[in-house]
Amino acid sequence: MGYKTIAELAKERIRRAGKKIKQDNARKDGIDKLDVGFRVLKIDTSNMADVYYRPDELDQKDLAGHVDNVKPDRTAEDLLFQVLLDWGVDLGLPIVREAIDGREVFFVDDNALAACFVKDGSVDEGFVKKLAMRKPLRVVFRDAGFASDNARINVEQIFKTLSPDTEVRTL
Repeated sequence: MGYKTIAELAKERIRRAGKKIKQDNARKDGIDKLDVGFRVLKIDTSNMADVYYRPDELDQKDLAGHVDNVKPDRTAEDLLFQVLLDWGVDLGLPIVREAIDGREVFFVDDNALAACFVKDGSVDEGFVKKLAMRKPLRVVFRDAGFASDNARINVEQIFKTLSPDTEVRTL
């Protein structure tokens, strides 16, 4: 039938079933808003860079190559799903991507989790305050995303002040 794997066949059947449900119920109110989408996930290696060195085996000149702890080929979505798994959050929850001050932020199940994985050093205190005002249950940042050491250090204090119930983590 042209499908290389059972997974490809199953995905096509799910797509067709969703389309048919919408067609069969076309006269019902709100059917056009019915979400018949699905996610396909696959197992991969860790997103975190492999470290095979003990501190006493590294030279000062080698440190620049060990600044980012995330593998270079990983996307923000890769990191998001790792965080969801680490925190035990349901992978089927709705995920919305928003821009806050030009930075991409993922919101899972409205405010169950907020995640910002920019790596350009643009996460500053102003941005963190805007995110804290949303009062997410959990928030996670990429360490390489902070504009300065001060911004990184002040994140927890900003959340303690503006959203004390938020659990804060950094990758």
